[in-house]
Amino acid sequence: MPDTTTISEADILEKLLAPQASRLNPEAARFFLKLKFDGETTKQIRQLLRKNNRGTINAPERITLEKYLRIGILLDLLRAKAKVSLKNSGSAV
Repeated sequence: MPDTTTISEADILEKLLAPQASRLNPEAARFFLKLKFDGETTKQIRQLLRKNNRGTINAPERITLEKYLRIGILLDLLRAKAKVSLKNSGSAV
């Protein structure tokens, strides 16, 4: 874990949403497992990733990409928590 001068929003959210923390009810867990970006947004993210990999991304695009990546981390944490919650409750994923 980074020290307090380099802590990111994702680090803070990880503490809040850690899978071993409080459980989600099965309905909420299934909701989080179904969350995903729509096709147009996924296409935009892929375009930004390609530009980033080629080194042709500009500053505003980089900021946008970083925002999507932070939300992606949040979704990963929510999904992990949802899977653990369903497993612990004996519900099917």
